[in-house]
Amino acid sequence: MSRTVTYFYDPDIANFNYGFQHPMKPHRIRMVHSLILNYNLYKKMQIFKPPRATFDDFTRFHTDDYINFLYKLSPLCNDPLNPIATSALNSQSKYYNIGEDSPAFSGLYEYCQISAGGSIAGAVKLNHESTDIAINWSGGLHHAKKSTASGFCYSNDIVLAILELLKYHPRVLYIDIDVHHGDGVEEAFYLTDRVMTVSFHNFGEFFPGTGDIKDIGLGNGKYYSINFPLREGIDDESYRVIFEPIIKQVFSWYRPTATVLQCGADSLSGDRLGCFNLTHKGHGRCIEFVKSFNVPLLLLGGGGYTICNVARAWTYETSIAVGEEISTDLPYCEYFDYFGPNYSIIIPPCNTPNQNSKTYLENIKARIFENLRNIPHAPSVQMQTVPGDFFDMTDEDEIEDPQVLKNMKVQNVAEIEESDEEEIFDPKGGSHERGSNRI
Repeated sequence: MSRTVTYFYDPDIANFNYGFQHPMKPHRIRMVHSLILNYNLYKKMQIFKPPRATFDDFTRFHTDDYINFLYKLSPLCNDPLNPIATSALNSQSKYYNIGEDSPAFSGLYEYCQISAGGSIAGAVKLNHESTDIAINWSGGLHHAKKSTASGFCYSNDIVLAILELLKYHPRVLYIDIDVHHGDGVEEAFYLTDRVMTVSFHNFGEFFPGTGDIKDIGLGNGKYYSINFPLREGIDDESYRVIFEPIIKQVFSWYRPTATVLQCGADSLSGDRLGCFNLTHKGHGRCIEFVKSFNVPLLLLGGGGYTICNVARAWTYETSIAVGEEISTDLPYCEYFDYFGPNYSIIIPPCNTPNQNSKTYLENIKARIFENLRNIPHAPSVQMQTVPGDFFDMTDEDEIEDPQVLKNMKVQNVAEIEESDEEEIFDPKGGSHERGSNRI
């Protein structure tokens, strides 16, 4: 069945720079966009440049003081030699967890506006039934907390989008396939049954250190937080045999009326900071399976630090969203040389051993099924007067002109900072342990 897909993209997202050696590269979003255009997938979607989130949008979740700080921080970064600016940065940055992992950089507030704007706009489109699937690869920044930054994330676009969905939808399901636990989203909805959070992630001595099987929610939210703690090296088949039965049971029991899927690409094989062994097909199968339930779906980005693989995966997953089979051979694009030597969409597995035994996976799965049996079937919600939308998308014009879309591409490939060296950046010196403090 053909489904309407809406894609949100702002070319300015790639103009921001966390720092030359920092592993987070916003430029990866332009690489995804370039492949989407050159595979002609844009012809299968409605394309919009989203409005940018405002102070009032952010403070639906974040504290006023924190957002004020981010707003004032951006211009100060343009004048690092100013002693007043330096003093202001130092005095409050530590309090808001701005530092080496989540650094201050020029345009930080605008960067947050773009990321959050696309996710909120996608939720608005879904609420008004003007699309079946909304995509914002610039979103998915799941670590940001109410009043602090965390793990490269400053504003939690996912929470803001879910809050928008809750205006129209009694139950929202959030699924996270990033290698890191979706702690910021889980924490935001830990006390409610209106949102069920399901996270599949590496657990142990691994950032953020949360997401134990025992973390199930509190109060009205008890049993509505589901965590599947995984060990290193999980492969496509092992992931499939846990993901599909659990998500099927969740849909059957919880009956969500909207779904948000965070598609963090650091769970792919070969990620610079990840430790899983998923191929593009194993990762993409999750999107395909969730799509099969025909529930309004918001697809978001997330982590991913081998940027050519991020581009491969999210392009492939865009093709799944629109129902279009694409060639494994990459089309020529501005970044073609980055995809050598095979110039293929394929992300092969590596020889990392799978430390997730069948017994371990079955035991965790059984505990999750038992927890699900403790919640009422499709909990009811008394819906009230629907507040106004964050954004009025009724006057937004779809971008249809191919030339306009082409002009949204990067003009200078040299702007990309070299980010694929084997050494992993550690701001304190040396190389990072895989998975440390990442999205």
